[in-house]
Amino acid sequence: MIPVLRALGDQASRQRREVFELAADELGLAPEQRLEAGTASEAKYQNRVGWALSYLDRVGAVERPSRGIYRITVLGQTLAAKFPAGITEKELREYARDGDSWWVRKPSSKSVVDGAVTVEDTVLDPYEQIEVGVGRIHSDVGSELIKRLHAQDPSFFEQAVLDLLMAMGYGGAEGKATRTQLSNDGGIDGVIDQDALGLARIYVQAKRYAPDSSIDRPTIQAFVGALAGNSASQGVFITTARYTQGARAFAESVAARVVLIEGDRLARLMIKYGVGVQVKQTYDVVEIDEDFFE
Repeated sequence: MIPVLRALGDQASRQRREVFELAADELGLAPEQRLEAGTASEAKYQNRVGWALSYLDRVGAVERPSRGIYRITVLGQTLAAKFPAGITEKELREYARDGDSWWVRKPSSKSVVDGAVTVEDTVLDPYEQIEVGVGRIHSDVGSELIKRLHAQDPSFFEQAVLDLLMAMGYGGAEGKATRTQLSNDGGIDGVIDQDALGLARIYVQAKRYAPDSSIDRPTIQAFVGALAGNSASQGVFITTARYTQGARAFAESVAARVVLIEGDRLARLMIKYGVGVQVKQTYDVVEIDEDFFE
């Protein structure tokens, strides 16, 4: 928030987007940092500056003489001088205006962003706090997904892997996924036809191993051999376990395109493409409709 106050330090009235760039200059953001995605309509740094302006306006550190125009106040100048290294939301709360219940901390509020860091002390804006919270939920769900997959029989896991790849779009508009017979799979657990005629195929190996175990180079060599036996140029090896460095190096060295997906990434993909999970709850984030007030 202090970089925003410094950006307005000359006491001139400035448009919102002008404040974005001046604050970014104060922070010394490189061009690539300014391109980092935030919300659908704003870059990450713009989103943070926007929330800073909202907080500062709420306590009277900045004022808005007209729509989309901001100007620093005497309080804003005081805060910039008193907190040159930065001010937290908790510190800013001390300057809340009388009767502003939005700033009153409820006794039951014990939200934690990371370990012992509370929402009041964090530098994350509300959108980022939501992302952190969702990320923690996804991490917990991902761990449970791997446990559940490991507890199922091999045929269930193989089908789950094919379902995931189809959900990711690898079956094409008219393609299909076929699971091979367990007793005679020849080192291939499934085949995905990328087109209706099966001219382009992806061969799949799925291994339901303990999450703390590792798949080594010989196992990947056997899979590459199975690909060669089917005259295949691309394959995907998916496991609930991990890969050794030797296994990864070998997969990178062969002519065939071999993609290795281990437990953590498997869980993230299943969550992203909605395989084995369901949406529990959704939240709508709203903002002012400026056109309504034209």
